Amino acid sequence: MEDRIVIASAARTAVGDFGGQFKTVPAVELGVVAVKEALKRANVKADMVDEAYIGNVLQAAQGQNVARQVVLGAGLDIDTPAVTINVVCGSGLRAVSLAAQVIKAGDAEIVLAGGTESMSMAPYALTNERWGARMGDKKVVDTMIKDGLWDAFNDYHMGITAENVAEKYGITREMQDELATRSQNNAERARKEGRFKDEIVPVEVKDRKGNVTVVDTDEHIRDGVTMEGLAKLKPAFKKDGGTVTAGNASGINDGAAMLVLMKESKAKELGVTPLAYIISYATAGVDPKIMGTGPIPSSTKALEIAGLTADDLDLIEANEAFAAQACAVNQVMKFDINKVNVNGGAIAIGHPIGASGARILTTLLFEMQKRDAKKGLATLCIGGGMGTALIVGRD
Repeated sequence: MEDRIVIASAARTAVGDFGGQFKTVPAVELGVVAVKEALKRANVKADMVDEAYIGNVLQAAQGQNVARQVVLGAGLDIDTPAVTINVVCGSGLRAVSLAAQVIKAGDAEIVLAGGTESMSMAPYALTNERWGARMGDKKVVDTMIKDGLWDAFNDYHMGITAENVAEKYGITREMQDELATRSQNNAERARKEGRFKDEIVPVEVKDRKGNVTVVDTDEHIRDGVTMEGLAKLKPAFKKDGGTVTAGNASGINDGAAMLVLMKESKAKELGVTPLAYIISYATAGVDPKIMGTGPIPSSTKALEIAGLTADDLDLIEANEAFAAQACAVNQVMKFDINKVNVNGGAIAIGHPIGASGARILTTLLFEMQKRDAKKGLATLCIGGGMGTALIVGRD
């Protein structure tokens, strides 16, 4: 019998708003909290982790190797190697598939994987001041936009790529607002029902006076969202005929999510009941101009490797970078909308880019448990024109 690679545990922080409750909390600190909880849930001691792969995108001025800072900050052994992964929005999920590959290759027994991001703390940069400012006005670069939300190939915002997808696939403003409304309404219901409680680990945030606030609830979810309300918003990126708005796009957010992977035999040895086992994973490239379509080839490839079809999936977490691309993915993949983002997606919960892949996988795993679902897919589009996907299963 095959000794399958399993996800022994998963934990995430709440997702904070841009400039919200986590605005003074560095990505490293958010990651440390999630790592400690994930290890605790997996019954794994600090000296048992062989390696760590942690996604992080906005690395400017954070110091060397964010993953290594997280690992040592969480109390893991000094000899634990750590790799920071930057595949933009796919970083957190690609970290998990890389961890699975390392275990599959026999190079490690227990691997930590996930992602962490503070978009609120991304610095501004003076890019041409190294050798002195002789005269004239100088440009300050927003590294959050430059490194996280800007297409390096076509020199425009990710929002324009969403407009391109909408035009190519015939996705109307009404279709986008309908998906966004569903996302917010589902997330509101899920939060009120306490469906995120099991996956979230509280974070203690201290203010300047030393007062402590415990953050354990996603901050970006909006209550009472309606299509009528969203219809009033103006296009954010393309004034003439644009369809993408602040209401049908994902948020700018902070958060972290971590998972512990190992072989099934190791989980039994530790007395841990795995959340799921890894079935397949895939990453694929697309035209950067329509980067939001990345989940189409990556999910198709992952399904082919697994010998499955979309109909075989019980639950799907498809990251909602923009409603336009989410609609296109659902349309082309012929996903059953009732299986997709059942507790809301990134439009409602938020999109802390380097952490989102691990966040959606964590949410998928806990919801699969609640519904006794057997097969699930997590997938994201990636700035620069890629997509990544991972399929998990439960007995």
